[in-house]
Amino acid sequence: MKIILVMAATLDGRIAKTSNHFPDWTSREDKKFFQRVSKEAGVVIMGEKTFATFPSPLKDRLNVVFTMEENQPVIEGVKWVKGEPEEVLKELEKMGYGTAILGGGAAVNGMFLEKKLIDEIYVTIEPKIFGDGLSLFKGDFEVNLKLKEIEKINDNSVVLKYEVLK
Repeated sequence: MKIILVMAATLDGRIAKTSNHFPDWTSREDKKFFQRVSKEAGVVIMGEKTFATFPSPLKDRLNVVFTMEENQPVIEGVKWVKGEPEEVLKELEKMGYGTAILGGGAAVNGMFLEKKLIDEIYVTIEPKIFGDGLSLFKGDFEVNLKLKEIEKINDNSVVLKYEVLK
């Protein structure tokens, strides 16, 4: 299964100021880009803190949410998961998905990167600086990337598309 990390970041590499920071700081064009690629894949994987920043589940996509809690509410379009990401990906493949979008946060991104499960990374660089805040990844690792494409999506924002070298 192909995993594409799709995130927006400030120029200083922050995806949010805090774990409950609503992602309303990104450009309209970034939101459209995320919507397009995530609807093409049909599934978005995220952590429960990221999921909690949305007013409702992402429509027309399966929302796969990593959680530590035992009892989660039944919500249409949401699949609560625990455990190893490899097992979750096997289950998604059995459901017919060939590509999944990884949509944060830093801990889930780091877990997938550490296990070498991310194939591509698409990062929208927005013209903002937060200083303090959450990084794209939580963890300690060194990963090499190959730049595949730079896409200018408006006057001030670009999407950098990388292949993860394994």
